[in-house]
Amino acid sequence: MAAATLRWVIQMHRDVPRAARFYAEGLDFSVNVCTLRFAELQSGPLKLALMHANDSTLATQRAYSSMLSFTVPDITSTVTKLMSLGAELDGPIKYEIHGKVAALRCIDGHVLGLYEPA
Repeated sequence: MAAATLRWVIQMHRDVPRAARFYAEGLDFSVNVCTLRFAELQSGPLKLALMHANDSTLATQRAYSSMLSFTVPDITSTVTKLMSLGAELDGPIKYEIHGKVAALRCIDGHVLGLYEPA
């Protein structure tokens, strides 16, 4: 029997095309499909699905959002780019022995972790 494989990580967003642009421009995801209600984005083998949701669904989600963590080549420029696209920095960039780390919330409140190795 074959093992299960992960198809997508799914996030709910108010404005799917805007969210797709956020990930494409902010983190260099490629956009495989994008409509008003659904988008499929890809970064290497990871596929991120974005689905349309109403405001009441998102209010609940903000408190219980999952966290996506990304390794980036330059944390400062990535934070700047994501903030210009609507993200909010959640505390300062931290300079740890192993590298730099930062946490942000994307345009609909999902937590994004960034890591730049030392």
